[in-house]
Amino acid sequence: MSTALPVSILAVTTVVPDVAAVEAAYATQFGYRVVERGGVDAELARAWDAPATAGRPALVLAPASGEPVYLRFVEAPATQGAAPLRTLGWNATEILVEDPDALAERLRDSPFRIVGAPRNLQFNPKVRAMQVLGPAGELLYLTRIPPGGSLFDLGSARSFVDRTFIVVVGGRSMPAMQAFYRDVLGLPVTDARPSRVEVLNDAWGFGDEHQIPLAIAPLPKNFLVELDEYPSVAPPRPARTGELPPGMAIVTFAARSLDGLRARPLTGPSPLPGLPYDGRRTVLLRGGAGELVELVETM
Repeated sequence: MSTALPVSILAVTTVVPDVAAVEAAYATQFGYRVVERGGVDAELARAWDAPATAGRPALVLAPASGEPVYLRFVEAPATQGAAPLRTLGWNATEILVEDPDALAERLRDSPFRIVGAPRNLQFNPKVRAMQVLGPAGELLYLTRIPPGGSLFDLGSARSFVDRTFIVVVGGRSMPAMQAFYRDVLGLPVTDARPSRVEVLNDAWGFGDEHQIPLAIAPLPKNFLVELDEYPSVAPPRPARTGELPPGMAIVTFAARSLDGLRARPLTGPSPLPGLPYDGRRTVLLRGGAGELVELVETM
C-alpha cells in the first residue's frame, strides 16, 4: 500500500473564463479574500502538464475563517460541453457554511444560481445543505454540520462560508475509482451503496428516485472524497491540448510522504513555489475517472 496517505485537502483549482468576475462574487457573497494573484508561471504550468496555461491570470482565495484550504481559479477561454455532472472527473466542491437558509437569501439576485434549495439530508437530518452554480457554472454544495453532527468527523463552519471539506469525483467504473483511492493513495474506501443524488438525476434527466453507486474515501479527519458512478455513456471532460480541463480541474492534497507511491506520476516530484506548495515536493497523478490529483509532501 502507498505511504502517501493524504491528510487534508489543500486546494481546489477551477478553470473559469473570467477570474475577475469570480473574485468579485466570492468576495461579496462568501467573504473570501485573495491571498495570492498573478499569472501562472511556466514551472507551475509544466507541473500541471498544461504548458498552455503559462501566463494565464490566476488567483487563490481563502475563507474568512483563515483555514488554509484554498480555492484557486485559473482563467482560460470557455469550453463547450463541460457542464458539471455531465462529464468524467471532478464535478463538485462541498463547502462548510453556518446557515444555508440565510446564505440562500443572500445569494438571490447574485452571480450564484441556486439549483437545490436548503434541506436536511435524508441519511443524516442533523446536516442541512443546498446546491448552487457559481459565476462560471462551477457546482458547489453548501452544507451546515452542527458540532458533533458529522458521521466522518468533518468539523463545522467557523465563518459564514468556510472551507472545502468534500470533493466529488464522477467516473464510469466504481471499482477503478475505489482502487485508485485505496491502492494508490492508501485511503480507506467504503463499499459502494445505492444513493439518490438529486442534482445528478436532474443533470441526466433521470427520475427523482433513481440511484447511483456511491462510495466514500475519508481522510483521517475533516475531509473526504465522494465517489459517484456515472452512466456508461458519460464522456471525458473536453480539454484543449496543453490546457487544464475546464471547470473543476485539480484537487490538491497534503500527503505524509511521496516515497513508495504505487503509481507513476504525470509530473514530479518537484518543489513548487507559492500557495499551497510553499516549496514542498509535489506530484501530479491521474485518478480512476481521469481526474487530476496533486499531492504535496508535508513530512
